[in-house]
Amino acid sequence: MSKTEARQAFKEIFGAEAEDLFTAAGRINVIGEHIDYCGGKVFPAALNLRCNVYARKTGGKLVRMAFRGIDGVVELDVDKLDSYRGLKIGNYQAGVAYFLQEKGVEIVGCELYYDCTVPFGSGLSSSAAIEVATAVTFCEYAGVEYDKVELALLSQKAENQYAGVNCGIMDQFASAMGKKDHAVLLDCSTLHYEYVPLRLGEYCLVVANCNKPHNLVESKYNVRRQEVETALKLIREKLPVNCLAEITPKQFAEVKYLLSGVVEKRAEHVVNECDRVQRAVEALKNGDIVELGRLLNESHYSLRDLYEVTGKELDMLSELARKETDCLGSRMIGAGFGGCTISIVKKTAVEGFIRRVGRAYRDAIGYSASFYETSIEDGITVQKL
Repeated sequence: MSKTEARQAFKEIFGAEAEDLFTAAGRINVIGEHIDYCGGKVFPAALNLRCNVYARKTGGKLVRMAFRGIDGVVELDVDKLDSYRGLKIGNYQAGVAYFLQEKGVEIVGCELYYDCTVPFGSGLSSSAAIEVATAVTFCEYAGVEYDKVELALLSQKAENQYAGVNCGIMDQFASAMGKKDHAVLLDCSTLHYEYVPLRLGEYCLVVANCNKPHNLVESKYNVRRQEVETALKLIREKLPVNCLAEITPKQFAEVKYLLSGVVEKRAEHVVNECDRVQRAVEALKNGDIVELGRLLNESHYSLRDLYEVTGKELDMLSELARKETDCLGSRMIGAGFGGCTISIVKKTAVEGFIRRVGRAYRDAIGYSASFYETSIEDGITVQKL
């Protein structure tokens, strides 16, 4: 939907012109999958796919919200913000408002139209983009200064404690703190971060959504966490470490005899993936995009063979991408079991890449993938209309 169309939709629904546009980004994780809960550093970047909130401040006690593609208006009474946890649509926004109010921020009545270009259920963090964009909107209309890291933490709290969805901090942090043409090397346990230039030269990132219904299978996720915790406990008999991320590949080779079966495989993925993150950062700093592509491939193989979270759809998408001459590397991103891949593709070859990979995927899987040529943008934007 274009900006003109969104503003027209706002006017038709609310009978007045939108006055402001607040946005927050969806995200990719360049590399570093399933290591955040093992003490590892992740490497996300904010996308041009965003949650756009067209807004008008009205005053009073009522927040009225409408959503592209969904009929009707959802209303929140700012004096009853604890009572909307059961909403199917609008509970993320209500949670953000509730926790902001708890911190002493006055939630001012307003009209909001949500045009989210982050595909839902894709693993690109549409929920984080919605939460962060909403938090910015309420803070701007309350006239209070805000710290972006604090907004990220509050947005995560809304998703965890209000909406009841378990997630780490990476998504909200990338959505709020993203910087144009940079990825963020983030330690999720300390929130220490470093911006690293993400300059791909004649290449770009193509995101492909396999369009398998994306459900983070809670039981599988919990099993993986139990397996890596078991590995850490056994390794601690020989190595005094706090987390798996502290172990180098050389050290792991010396203690892996303590492990067996899937526990060994899971730990091996974590140790090597943490190492790949560091090597990917070095490759980018050295302008070595070919090496970055190779590391993406390694990451996918590890997630497929050692962590076992890919599935036939993601494997097919990344395999087809790697067969393309102008693709340097491809891997699944996110929790797995559905969602997206990212591929480094020569800019001049993107159209043919999407056509050929898309056709071969449809022939193999039976339904189509969706493709997005992306750019790396700022996390939060604020604009007067």
